[in-house]
Amino acid sequence: MDLPLHPLALNCCVSGRAFAEGDRVVSYLVREADGVVARRDLLESEDPPPLNLSSGAASGKMMPPAFVFCRWVTVFKPRAAEENPDRMLKLTAENLFLTLADPAAERSEANTPLLQFLALMLERKRLIKPRGRTEDGARVIYEHMASHQIYEVPAGTLDDEFFVRIQEHLGVLVGEPKKREVPAPAVAVTNR
Repeated sequence: MDLPLHPLALNCCVSGRAFAEGDRVVSYLVREADGVVARRDLLESEDPPPLNLSSGAASGKMMPPAFVFCRWVTVFKPRAAEENPDRMLKLTAENLFLTLADPAAERSEANTPLLQFLALMLERKRLIKPRGRTEDGARVIYEHMASHQIYEVPAGTLDDEFFVRIQEHLGVLVGEPKKREVPAPAVAVTNR
């Protein structure tokens, strides 16, 4: 599963100020009003308080998107000269999981269902492997097989109610189900 998405921007989308090393940058994965999935990066100071992920209402000076999938905060580090930015033009389920589950990143309750779903998906693809639970049982411990990094994801029940709650997230991430065309009922022809 790939989404076309730009890498971390070099400037704040609200103020236009260039990010400096050590700046706290808030990133949003959003669906714009025209249906385009995009990433918005802004200085944390330009985003008080964060977007309400359930309603999509915005605060601060940022224009509200049609829908917010998730939000995360990172510390800005300038790209190295030899780094290839084209390599990061696709946001995969794997690197979205790694971004949201990063132990250094701030946790958001609104991202928890998406994180749990991504963990389930990556476990099925054998990209991560469950390694038990934390002592209190509140988190599932996963090992990322490529990097051997350990990640903790809040435990939850993946029942029908869970999938109903994250249905809109899943629509963009894995594609909307195609509508089946129902054929017109056949008309019986009788010979008289």
